[in-house]
Amino acid sequence: MLNLNLIQHCANILGEILDFHGPADMKLSNYYRDHGELGQKDRGEIAECIYGIIRRLRFLKKLNEDDLNYKKLVIAWLIKIEGRSIRDLEHGLSKEEIEWAKSLKSRDTEKYTWPEKLSLPDWLWGLLVEQYGIEEAVLLGRSFLEPAKLDIRVNTIKMTRDELIKLLTKEVTDIEVMKYSPTGIRMPRGTSLSRNPLFIEGKIEVQDESSQILSFVIDAKRGMMVADFCAGAGGKSLAVGAIMKNTGRIYAYDISEKRIINLGKRLKKSGLSNLFAQKIKNEKDAKLKKLNGKFDRVLADVPCSGTGTFRRNPDLKWKNSMQDLDELNVKQLAILEEAKKLVKKEGRLIYSTCSLLKRENESIVESFLKNNKNFRSISVDEILIKNQVPLSTGNFLKLTPLHQKTDGFFAAVLQRID
Repeated sequence: MLNLNLIQHCANILGEILDFHGPADMKLSNYYRDHGELGQKDRGEIAECIYGIIRRLRFLKKLNEDDLNYKKLVIAWLIKIEGRSIRDLEHGLSKEEIEWAKSLKSRDTEKYTWPEKLSLPDWLWGLLVEQYGIEEAVLLGRSFLEPAKLDIRVNTIKMTRDELIKLLTKEVTDIEVMKYSPTGIRMPRGTSLSRNPLFIEGKIEVQDESSQILSFVIDAKRGMMVADFCAGAGGKSLAVGAIMKNTGRIYAYDISEKRIINLGKRLKKSGLSNLFAQKIKNEKDAKLKKLNGKFDRVLADVPCSGTGTFRRNPDLKWKNSMQDLDELNVKQLAILEEAKKLVKKEGRLIYSTCSLLKRENESIVESFLKNNKNFRSISVDEILIKNQVPLSTGNFLKLTPLHQKTDGFFAAVLQRID
């Protein structure tokens, strides 16, 4: 429960975060670094407050009549969302703030629109209703407001899931075995792993269950050549490397030097020797041309709106617009058109996003297949059955926080047939 002394800290941080330039977690880390007096417990409570406000930002601003008073946003979150009483707070508030807090109790929020209640931008709400219908859209919107737990993937190069659970149960009681991923467990939100020997030694990785499932959809076998075209932090490459039992070769490409360096650090402690990380200038880099037609599997996990990750990254709700989505669609198709060149005959191109929007998912796949008659879509269900993942979502992998309790995710498997 947030200490009264921390309310001002939360208000100060909100002033830096709510311009939505740069990642919220990085700004929080910088604030903590500048305020060394804040202990671990304080930092945890501040983070809970900040992310809670970002999740409910539109609703809280509406309560505050769109006045961006940061301290009032904190008060509104404490009273209307966390259920704190005014009596708990009043000795830390001014007379005007106390009167305003009292007025919150009588606010009729039922008359608010659904996107106001669910804290969603209008453009996104419109797309969700169009795609899912209003009832499903409301349920999805509510699922975005529930913070995600901590998902862990065991590095099977170093230990089994059963061995991991046996070790962890000595110190953590609330451990869930993942329903779908055979390599995952779920731990309570807020669990710190940075100093845990299992994490330091590369025996575990933080990875949402949806990404773990994707690593099985890729269906890479021992000895194959695999390309991760937009590798990012490299979590999927590391997972695939473990599935391949350290055989074959995985090439992880990304345009960011920083991400490639970070992947190198993770790779060093993973025990994998079959993964090679390389920086590229763009999707047309000359390095890639030499490998055209060489790969059994090519993963194109493309940049997207991130609508599937709102539980973990609520600030993304406020960073995109319909214009951004249009630009992303062009980029997604362009990346897919370049990634296809790496696929050998009878090889597979896997297209994936962490989006729930048809415009970034099925529509992109349909456009690609229309222009590339030498590729065909194959059933993800069949691949999951073969890899003993107890999940069925049809021809495509489609996951939502509402139905599977994972991040929202989409994947299509496209086989080259010429």
